[in-house]
Amino acid sequence: MPYLFTSESVSEGHPDKVADQISDALIDNFLAFDAQSKVACETLVTTGQVVLAGEVKSKAYLDVQEIARGVIRKIGYTRSEYMFEANSCGILSAIHEQSADINQGVDRKKKEEQGAGDQGMMFGYASNETDDYMPLALDLAHKILIELAALRRENKQIKYLRPDAKSQVTLEYDDNNKPVRIDAIVVSTQHDDFDTEAKMLAKIKEDIIKILIPRVKNKYKKYAKLFNDKIKYHINPTGKFVIGGPHGDTGVTGRKIIVDTYGGKGAHGGGAFSGKDPSKVDRSAAYATRHIAKNLVAAGVADEVLVQVSYAIGVAQPTSINVNTFGTAKVKKTDGQIAKIVEGLFDMRPYFIEQRLKLRNPIYSETAAYGHMGRKSEEVTKEFKSPDGKVKKVKVELFTWEKLDYVPKVKKAFDI
Repeated sequence: MPYLFTSESVSEGHPDKVADQISDALIDNFLAFDAQSKVACETLVTTGQVVLAGEVKSKAYLDVQEIARGVIRKIGYTRSEYMFEANSCGILSAIHEQSADINQGVDRKKKEEQGAGDQGMMFGYASNETDDYMPLALDLAHKILIELAALRRENKQIKYLRPDAKSQVTLEYDDNNKPVRIDAIVVSTQHDDFDTEAKMLAKIKEDIIKILIPRVKNKYKKYAKLFNDKIKYHINPTGKFVIGGPHGDTGVTGRKIIVDTYGGKGAHGGGAFSGKDPSKVDRSAAYATRHIAKNLVAAGVADEVLVQVSYAIGVAQPTSINVNTFGTAKVKKTDGQIAKIVEGLFDMRPYFIEQRLKLRNPIYSETAAYGHMGRKSEEVTKEFKSPDGKVKKVKVELFTWEKLDYVPKVKKAFDI
């Protein structure tokens, strides 16, 4: 029987994402100047205020206030009427040294014996539904906001946009679990003030449907037919949305973990990513399981894969590895047999995850908005400035967990 499935996304200007981006900018700066930094940093943003808190073990000294202001400026909070502005907001730092009790469970004399930074379970998911092996509803929700942000920065076709925005996409699936129709699209965007609310609602709805949606549609040749006149649009359904961002709603690091991953498809272990260095398996193992799931699907093992891994704090070897193919396996093996082969192919001890995916590099700012998964792996050169004015350029590879570098090994292991 056909069914509906919905995923949402939030923009880089959403208060929770502002917090995520500040936390990950701090991670990147610590790692740029000391690759062995251990960091767990939380950020809270509200009207005119930023609060930084967390634990750090690092040789690096940073101007955390200037880093936070740089992030806020880049997002677009640069006008006083936003009531949260890069140059004038107050920034309080309550960052202190990491607990020695936690650190002794992570650091070891032999690097390969590095323990997990916490207990817990992490999930990675992949599906052949889209070219980037992500669920379509979430992929669409992200793309809507990426294009909306591009329109805001271009400031040509739509000139009233402000940084805060949310999107939501509902798809109809058939009995074969294939998307056949976009049922509804929700877009709520912060905007400048209008003369009248009626004029505002009409203008925003027209611009979203006639300018934004065609730009998104152009990115989906495979699914272009899903965009039709029968889609139900809910554009700024509450009406006026002038007050937004951290002034309209307090933001905290780690509150958009479903947006960050798979939009409700598959599963989530509950741990947030942003603000954590890669010794925290909440982050590194979630990336590693995504890497596994994506390579399994790309190699043709199954159409859909969910990988779970779990850890005990201070212990290197995972306590479990589980694979679920949802009955879509194309190889004559049970999910348990597939998991055993996966265990032999991918070393899931924390140190080896860090090495395999090059996670001790400053690669995290780019993950903090529009999803950690389904992104493009590419090499870039990033620039960091220390408090004494020294500039450091670092060449890094972003989104290494999205690479399909293990496809040949997977095919060989499964005789595909």
